[in-house]
Amino acid sequence: MKKAIFSLIAVAVMFALLLLASSHVSPHRAISPEIVHLGPVKPDIIGVTIQVGRIEYGRQIPYNRQPSDRIVMQDKERLVFRGEKFLGWLVGKEGKLIYTEDKLVGETIDAKIFDDPGSYTIVSPDDPYYRAGQHPVRVYRKSKPSDFGRWNGWPFLASVRHVIYLCLPQPLKVGCQYQVEFARELLPRQKFVHDPQKMRSEAIHVSHIGFRPDDPVKTAFLSLWTGTGGPLEFSEGTKFHILDDRTGKTVFTGTTRLIHRPGEPEDAYNKDYARTFVYEMDFSTLGRPGTYRVYVEDVGCSYPFRISNDVWRRAFFVAVRGFFHQRSGIELGPPYTTFRRPRPFHPADGVVVYHSTCPLMYSGNGLNALGTDKDNFGNLVKGKTDEIVPNAWGGYMDAGDWDRRIQHLIVTRYLLDLAELFPKYFNGLKMNIPESGNDLPDIIDEALFNLDFYRRLQTREGGVRGGIESSEHPRHGECSWQESLTVMAYAPDAWSSYIYAGVAAKAAFVFRLRGDKKREKVYTESALRAMLWAEKERERMEQAGEFKEWKKDALITFRDDRNLAAADLYRLTGDEKWHRIFLETTAFTDPKAELYEWDKHDQREAAWVYAQTKWKSVNRSVQENCRQAILREAEDRLRSVERTSFRYAKYAWMPGGWGAFTRPDAVSVARAYLLTGDIKYLKGMILGCQYVLGANPVNLCYTTGLGHDYPQHPLHIDSRLTNQPPPPGLTVFGPTDVELHKGHWAQNIVNTYCHPEVLKWPTLEAFWDVFWYPEVCEFTVQSPMATVAYIWGILAGREDLKRLENANQGK
Repeated sequence: MKKAIFSLIAVAVMFALLLLASSHVSPHRAISPEIVHLGPVKPDIIGVTIQVGRIEYGRQIPYNRQPSDRIVMQDKERLVFRGEKFLGWLVGKEGKLIYTEDKLVGETIDAKIFDDPGSYTIVSPDDPYYRAGQHPVRVYRKSKPSDFGRWNGWPFLASVRHVIYLCLPQPLKVGCQYQVEFARELLPRQKFVHDPQKMRSEAIHVSHIGFRPDDPVKTAFLSLWTGTGGPLEFSEGTKFHILDDRTGKTVFTGTTRLIHRPGEPEDAYNKDYARTFVYEMDFSTLGRPGTYRVYVEDVGCSYPFRISNDVWRRAFFVAVRGFFHQRSGIELGPPYTTFRRPRPFHPADGVVVYHSTCPLMYSGNGLNALGTDKDNFGNLVKGKTDEIVPNAWGGYMDAGDWDRRIQHLIVTRYLLDLAELFPKYFNGLKMNIPESGNDLPDIIDEALFNLDFYRRLQTREGGVRGGIESSEHPRHGECSWQESLTVMAYAPDAWSSYIYAGVAAKAAFVFRLRGDKKREKVYTESALRAMLWAEKERERMEQAGEFKEWKKDALITFRDDRNLAAADLYRLTGDEKWHRIFLETTAFTDPKAELYEWDKHDQREAAWVYAQTKWKSVNRSVQENCRQAILREAEDRLRSVERTSFRYAKYAWMPGGWGAFTRPDAVSVARAYLLTGDIKYLKGMILGCQYVLGANPVNLCYTTGLGHDYPQHPLHIDSRLTNQPPPPGLTVFGPTDVELHKGHWAQNIVNTYCHPEVLKWPTLEAFWDVFWYPEVCEFTVQSPMATVAYIWGILAGREDLKRLENANQGK
């Protein structure tokens, strides 16, 4: 015990030193402004990316209160003033630290100077036309904030990234040396040799991870929106080449094909999210392993990409590591990760979790079934008691903040599904987690870390709590292990118990397939206790008339999660009691029922479970309806992939936000492939993933730690406050429909630094990497993270594709 305490103290001291000594170190330490990229767009257009300023983040420092100090409450925040001077935000329960305000470092520049053609001179010692120097004939610009800093309570500062397009009076000559000079020595002279075969162009977009040799589709895109210059049109049929990145030799040649024009609708809302011309470049027949880049004649090159057997394995590995980095209740650090974080929310460290009489289904963070929770926390706080919930630690932190909720079990469901589908592949995949080397595959260990948190929250009677939540969103300046707000556990409820019962039954089924009778028994018994308690609680609620007060959407979700739990338990046990519940509540007695119908049902997961069930008593008609519903939705998503500008997979009626573009809506496509083996579904999966993997207008992979460039400022509080790079594996929500967010507080702040104004930006380019825009920079473990991990896992493990054996089911 003493050893554990001393170890904890050592870790705490280490992190105190880290927080006290650190100051933000930008990847770019040169004076501001600075050129971060220069590349061709057309023979007579050069793109220049300029970074102006950087944000130096605040830090935690010791606080010794003086008589003149004032602590001002601003909602939940505690602002410290000494006289009229703002010192920072009070940190921790004891208030012995303050977090200082951020600073904007670097010169401030009137961006209008970038719009003047006279600000630039292009000179060449080799090209006679430019020997004496020439100004551009036109200049286009797009500018956006590259980071936000917070100071004096709430106001924001921003560093800005400008992309300047210099439209030249005459095309540049290949092989000639040029120099861009800037008026008033605003920036250092930029020398370059014009060689589009070697220079990266931001107009060429390709997956950062690349492709497997046997991927049946391999593609890249050509497109550009120039800001004040609008959409840029290229010539359809332009030749492109796939170049060996080492030798520069051509290994494939093709021509561009126009697939999207400005104004063409991409979904049921008739929205054009690209607002420019988009050309596709297909090189699907190239299967030779190697590292390549796409070269478009007279335009430039893409980032390098690989064709290799391990590309999807690598993508899945990074994605699943995101869940490890979201673990609560354990310390993070070497040898498992370079990201360092002390253990948060563990009772051994003095964290107390109080019982609340509010169940998650009556909270705004859950079903809000009665519609009475106006701010997501009110009912939880109102129901706080003095009862302490023991052993309440673990699970996955939801997002940038730290709550853990039953909805996160979709992660466990997906990971267990992968372990079931591809046992050989995932038995051999090492994920470098603390459990590595035990008797279970790492993917199952990761799944159980999350599931076992809710098993610890299961009561003696069988009911399961919906999770743990603080009384508010985190206080600014506090890391997860410094939480000063009250922490509560939701009361057990039938809805949470149904969700748990289904996933625990799934775990038991996987252990049956592995021949692990001991663990199968543990999770079977836990699942049945949760289900039986939920059924008894549901009957009580029905008799008391509670459901009469519920909102319609809550009733639908409650019924559908009960339906899914019944499907899982029937598949596990063959018990007709659970089969009857499934058949009584399924939509698939109707052969025309879809997996999801707005305001009616969402039974995607139940359809998948029942489609795989092999008991003799299964209703063959309903099972076939489930199968056909999966195939119909898959066909719809294939049509979406064909219709969208960058081949992303999106439900046509899904609004353009909250991960609509970075969460490939291709789960049904993947399952259609698993059911049929039809190659068209495999193509659809791969195409649907290209956007999130970097084949997009900003050439950004939206998963941290993956690809050449990825979000640097996701809304991940622990990394921000400790001045560490974000941990790998966080797939952010990404661009949000600019029209949908008109008037949004964060978009209004972004608009202050944007040119043209935000509403003129194409949605697919409107990614603001600024931390303080939750709908763009945040993420959740269930979406997009769970979805991308599941789809990439199927793409990685597909060589192990076999139909499952009966596994002790009825014959």
